[in-house]
Amino acid sequence: MDVTWILVPGGTCRYGDDGRPVGIAPLYWSATPVAGDSGHPLTGLNREEAAAAARAFGGRLPKSAEWEWMAAGPDRRLYPWGDQPWRPELANLRESKLAQPGPVGAHPAGATPLGLLDVAGNVWEWTASTIMGGGAIIRGGSFASPPLYAQCTFLNAAPTELRSRGIGFRVVREA
Repeated sequence: MDVTWILVPGGTCRYGDDGRPVGIAPLYWSATPVAGDSGHPLTGLNREEAAAAARAFGGRLPKSAEWEWMAAGPDRRLYPWGDQPWRPELANLRESKLAQPGPVGAHPAGATPLGLLDVAGNVWEWTASTIMGGGAIIRGGSFASPPLYAQCTFLNAAPTELRSRGIGFRVVREA
């Protein structure tokens, strides 16, 4: 499948709820989570398989701080689309009652100002960042998540060997 790349300029991410400054380089991002032949997010891959797939697209998985910078931007938006509360047209979250991943790009109203789609909801996204105990950070929330999980600073973790229909991935490459 072809990937549409969007350049996200670098800057200083005020990472996490405490706003710790982290320098972020400019990166090209896949405009959506990687989709399978059905047009739905490619899911069911563990983190190692997702990282290998990202390499096949000429990139890698993003670090958690890079993901947050892409999602929140320099103005630290609450959600990828801005500070307005969630509504069904913005993201596929639990309250949408779809109860499964939908097609990528189906919520254009929820895009970031730079045009990245499905940053919140639909599927969690694997990152390259790990936690103590061997898990990896996942970002963005999924079709089964409440709106709180779609906030740009919210992070979760999953065992790296987990294969879930609720976890996909996005690819970054150096600018």
